[in-house]
Amino acid sequence: MFFPVFNLNYLIYMLPAIIISLIAQLYVNSSFSKWSNVPNQARLSGAQVAQRLREHMGLYNLQLKGIPGRLTDHYDPRNNVLGLSQDIAQGATVASMAITAHEFGHAQQDQKNYLPMRFRTALVPLVNIGTTVGWIMILVGLLLQFSDLAWLGIIAFSAGAIFSIVTLPVELNASKRARQLLKSSGMITSEKEMKGVNQVLNAAALTYVAAVATSVLQLFYFVSMVGGSGRRR
Repeated sequence: MFFPVFNLNYLIYMLPAIIISLIAQLYVNSSFSKWSNVPNQARLSGAQVAQRLREHMGLYNLQLKGIPGRLTDHYDPRNNVLGLSQDIAQGATVASMAITAHEFGHAQQDQKNYLPMRFRTALVPLVNIGTTVGWIMILVGLLLQFSDLAWLGIIAFSAGAIFSIVTLPVELNASKRARQLLKSSGMITSEKEMKGVNQVLNAAALTYVAAVATSVLQLFYFVSMVGGSGRRR
């Protein structure tokens, strides 16, 4: 059976990604928990931070809305909508300020036609198809010993790895813009607040590093399976 979850080699390939993901999750949880309990000095909720940044940036057409879930905050460039989860929208904390500003970093990327963001958005349909169909083509190709189909599956599946690689600089740039926006708008008033914002944003960045490691190592694993099958034939 080739299904990767039952294959010891899969676990060996994925071990570095698993370790990075665990470290990232621990760092995110600890940083978010710490700075979610530290009020920002302006006593602004995430929703109020969003209102101020929208005015500061002149993004009057940007729609703000509440969304369900925990840390589900995002900016949707297709609809020009910035969604804040309840904890972030209502919390007047350093963590809420950092996460809200990060999403406005994405809104500014969209406003400035930031090329990596445009590229990432264009990849979304390919990724949705490739990651769904790719691994099926790989496994069917291996089971039927049809290597051409398996290699086509590799190409399709690689869209996910490319997407995660492109996503990393987009997210890092959004965090950089978030720091600058909080400074230029005057909402950060102390070194302690800046330290907290940096920790929250750095923790979030590590999750994207983990995503890159996961997607790339999965791709390497499938390449090793298809290449090894070809050699055995």
